[in-house]
Formats: sequence, C-alpha cells, structure tokens
Amino acid sequence: MEQNILDCVIVGSGPSGFTAAIYAARADLKPELYTGLEPGGQLTTTTEVDNFPGYPDGVTGPQMMMDLQKQAERFDTKVHYELITKAEFSTEVGGIHKLWAGNKEILAKSVIISTGATAKYLGLDDEKKYSGGGVSACATCDGFFYKGKDVIVVGAGDTAAEEATYLAKLTNKVTMLVRKDTFRASKAMIHRVENTPNIEVKFNHELIGIEGENALVERAVVINNITKETSKIDVHGIFIAIGHKPNTEVFAGQIDLDENGYIKTVPGSTRTNLPGVFAAGDVQDHIYRQAITAAGSGCMAAMDAEKYLAELAQ
Repeated sequence: MEQNILDCVIVGSGPSGFTAAIYAARADLKPELYTGLEPGGQLTTTTEVDNFPGYPDGVTGPQMMMDLQKQAERFDTKVHYELITKAEFSTEVGGIHKLWAGNKEILAKSVIISTGATAKYLGLDDEKKYSGGGVSACATCDGFFYKGKDVIVVGAGDTAAEEATYLAKLTNKVTMLVRKDTFRASKAMIHRVENTPNIEVKFNHELIGIEGENALVERAVVINNITKETSKIDVHGIFIAIGHKPNTEVFAGQIDLDENGYIKTVPGSTRTNLPGVFAAGDVQDHIYRQAITAAGSGCMAAMDAEKYLAELAQ
C-alpha cells in the first residue's frame, strides 16, 4: 500500500500550532495537525485571557482555542486528537520526515513543531485544587486580577525575581518564598528585588499547603525548612515561578536544543538545524511565552514551510 506523503504536519495545538495551520491551509499545504494530550496547550489551563488583541471583553483560554481551531478547520486543516510519540527526521533537503502517533506512521515533507512548554509546579494536591482560583504560573497573564492584594511568589531564579518585581507594581505586598538561603537569580535581578520596598523575601521557606473556601486562595501554609516551624500567610494569589519545561523529549537527539531543552531556531526565523523542520511558540521561546507571540511565530513557521516547499518544487 503506497503511503500518502503530506506536505505539512503540525505537532501541537496551542496558539502557534493553530495559527500555523491557518496560514499553511490558506497556502494550500493541506496541513494535518496532531493536538497532543492537551488540545489547546497551556491556554486551556487559563481562565480569562484579557491581553489578546481583538477580544475587547476578554475570552477564556478554552474558548479562544476553539475559535482558532474552527478558523483552521474552515480552511480544511485536518485535526487529529492524537499524540505524536516518535519522530525520525530526515537530514536531507527534500527528505521525508517520519512521525508516529502510536502505531500509525505519518510521512511529511515539512513538519512544524509547536508542542509548547509546561510550567513546572511543586506537585502539591492543593495546586491543582486552587488552579484558576488563585494559583498561577504567569504573572503577566494573571497579575492584574490581584491589584491591591497580597500575593506569594515561589522560586529563587530570574523568573521568580522578575515575576515578583512585576507583581510588586500591581499588588499591595509580595512575599517571596525561597527554598535555600540564597537566590539563584542574576545579580541585577537580586538588586531589583532588594530595592523594591513591598517585596518581602523569606529564605529557607517552602509552600506546603493552600487554604481557602470555594476553591479560592485565602491562605498559604509555609514551613521554615531549618526550624521546621509552620506558619500561615493571608494571600489571594500564589505564583509558582520555578521554571518551564519545553515539550521536546520526543525530538531529543535529532534537533538541536539549548541547555534547557528548548529548540534552537535560526534567529529571525523558525528554521531548525534540520531542513523542512520548523519550530514555533513556547517550544522555542523561553523569553516572551505569550499567546500572541506564539501565534506570531506560528504564522512565521507556516510561511517558512511554504517557502521551503516552493523551493523544492522548482
């Protein structure tokens, strides 16, 4: 049986994957998109999205993803609710890339990887319980909801320091919980935290529980890991800022990744080290990590793929 070779396969279904699909479909690449286990990606764990242009009244993450999917399907993108479990990329220009969803083999001339990243959490049951009710992993996304309130930031690196100083501008008080007795952040970020009067840093402290009625955060339960003394802090928001993990395990060993596992792209493009393989969204961006920037890079990836395929045809 001769296998169908697709022009373009998109792996992942957040704003970058669906935007890539819209552009690829309109360029007549007949893209097929594999959603992965979490269709819509990180956005589906977000309740309100207020910073995406064109939604003046705000929109929920899941609703926005449904809108994007509908738009991609309008131009005949085929959406598969399956997870890509294995990849064998060609290293030749014009080579055929192989992907597997379980036992199903997929052949494609170009692949756009938009598998995103996953925020790291501490692993407390309470984090899930209060997710969307005060527990967040993105200050830029959710900080606005805590104007004038008290919040906690968990973490010791640059991300945590950045989130804390951002939140300090909006909130009444920020308490940083740092597990060790020092920061991991850069000197510049530490200075910024130290020079912000409404940030209190608690070294050797960890979050061990969250309390509150109706699945809304009211208190954080913390422990001093030296004295083993526990205490409670009244807060409305808890921001977990211990980093993100890009979803690149399936592609490791074939695609060039940076030291944190993000896909390396040629600056100013979405090209990877492999011809015909492109990367878009948070899987290759650990700096901005916004829905709008992910969507923008999805557009770039589809245009890069279209150009690559057009050059092959000449």
